[in-house]
Amino acid sequence: MPKRWHLSEFGLAHLACVEVDPVPPGPGEVRLRMRAVSLNYRDLLMVRGHYDPRVPRPLVPCSDGVGVVEAVGPGVEARPGERRIPIFAQGWLAGPPRAEHLRTTLGGPLPGTLQTHLVVPYAATVPAPTGLSDAEAATLPCAGVTAWHALEACGVTAGSTVATLGTGGVSIFALQLARAMGARVAITSSSPAKLDRARALGAEHTVDYRATPDWGREIARWAGDSGVDAVIEVGGAGTIGESLRAVRVGGTLALIGVLDGGAGDVPLVKALMRSVRIQGVLVGSRDHFEALSKVVTSSGIRPVVDRVFPFDEAPMAFEHLASGAHFGKVVVTLPEDA
Repeated sequence: MPKRWHLSEFGLAHLACVEVDPVPPGPGEVRLRMRAVSLNYRDLLMVRGHYDPRVPRPLVPCSDGVGVVEAVGPGVEARPGERRIPIFAQGWLAGPPRAEHLRTTLGGPLPGTLQTHLVVPYAATVPAPTGLSDAEAATLPCAGVTAWHALEACGVTAGSTVATLGTGGVSIFALQLARAMGARVAITSSSPAKLDRARALGAEHTVDYRATPDWGREIARWAGDSGVDAVIEVGGAGTIGESLRAVRVGGTLALIGVLDGGAGDVPLVKALMRSVRIQGVLVGSRDHFEALSKVVTSSGIRPVVDRVFPFDEAPMAFEHLASGAHFGKVVVTLPEDA
């Protein structure tokens, strides 16, 4: 019987694994037998009820995953056994984002990927890049696409300077992708061990933000006093002040996450006086995903998987993510005979 983890009430204690009836794919749809699911900070916020308290329940969490085609609906030419990845916003295939796209996101409001079987439109999936394991491929839909979209929005090219904050999924992808593009990268963390690992991945400059609270100025000095061309800002209100010190006049700040708070004082005068462009980035479209896949394949990037948990230990995976001890992505894997 198919299984899924769902929430009837908010809170990790209410995450329960239940059996459900199999769902046949309809016209244009495929049923994926899921092989791996990766966790994002958004998923943790959703489980806690901090992301959207109005989201319908019971909620199947998680937005990222990879599966193999098990059954196809009318009008679909997919072959059983194809390895496919569902995109985050099922309705956002191309072009700029629209309000209706936000109502088609997996893991809220739509049922998410933390289940053994998932029915989605075939058009809202992409092929998994060859050469990646299931755990690695499962990390791409949100963290990978977001990082790619952010770098693209910032106009990063060979020779650009980029600062990225922390060593979570988006930040590590941004480091890997920026280096593959020929950019120079600075990264922050409070862990010397994590900074060592970031240098091994190609970070040219690393800053311990606890030892150096004015890390924005430190990064600006590294970039030649003028500041970096782009900042991948995942912290939110608690870090944006230093990010604005790190970016150059006329540079771009890609606003992605709220790890350090979504509300608080934002030094808007600093952005105004330095002509900084602040660009919000909410993952991306199927077109963004396909562009990312090409770069991952051509460059040989291997997504960084911190730790893998079996499906029946999904709550422990969320606890590990909440601890902040991870470097890269936290993944849940499913047995092939699920």
